[in-house]
Amino acid sequence: MLADSPSADDGFRQQVRFYLLDHESYLGKAIDISLLVLNLLFVAVYVAQTYPLASETRTLLWRLEVAIGVVFALEYALRLYGAADRWAEFFNGYTMVDLLAILPTFVLVALPVSAVPFNVGFLRVLRVIRVMRFYRFTDDAEFFFGTIDDNTLRSVRLLLTVLVLFFVSAGLFYSAEVGTNPDVTTFGDAFYYVVVAITTVGFGDIIPVTQAGRWVTVGAIIVGIIVIPWQAGKIVREWQTRDKVEVTCPDCGLSSHDADASHCKACGHLIYQEYDSRE
Repeated sequence: MLADSPSADDGFRQQVRFYLLDHESYLGKAIDISLLVLNLLFVAVYVAQTYPLASETRTLLWRLEVAIGVVFALEYALRLYGAADRWAEFFNGYTMVDLLAILPTFVLVALPVSAVPFNVGFLRVLRVIRVMRFYRFTDDAEFFFGTIDDNTLRSVRLLLTVLVLFFVSAGLFYSAEVGTNPDVTTFGDAFYYVVVAITTVGFGDIIPVTQAGRWVTVGAIIVGIIVIPWQAGKIVREWQTRDKVEVTCPDCGLSSHDADASHCKACGHLIYQEYDSRE
């Protein structure tokens, strides 16, 4: 949370930095909400473009993608401009994701018609990264609607991790299988397959037919097995210790005791912890 709003005497660069990080002022909230909505549209456009559409609709979606890409490019430039340390901001993980999310759109604008097959492969894969922009909104517990507690923030990150895992895996699987696998013609088909595969249900109605599709499946399952329990474990450990009191035993050094403990549970030494008997 930023304590003080920038004054009229502050430089433009400092004001840019403030409002891109602020969650409390009207302008800061408007920027947060606008970026969130645009990010949802950016992802929705990618998904919609995998379905059979009329040429007019496809042209409209492409123009919308370019327009949103321009806004995000401006945001990216302003973040670098307003950063106290521009090199640190450039190499920041969120900033790198921001760049990779918009890069395919502008490469497509610059590509000649003869390079369209390049889009079908490499750029289609890169475009799934745009969903990872949502992680920037969980960087801290401050949101445009208020502040949430640490447990809620961890839960939001866990849910986002699951959704990102499903989305990115589906995007990669779609890129690997479309045009080769008759059962995978849209992003929805790929998303359905990934959810069924990662949850180990395995109906068998869709199976990978390419080597890349098989490796995407293996990678998604391995990442799901490792990342999701790890983040869920952090939430469970926090819930188990949220009623603990940070008191260190002077004899054995054990910290974090029950709220009503008078003796150390490890060595039995008196720790004289005070508590309210009415609770």
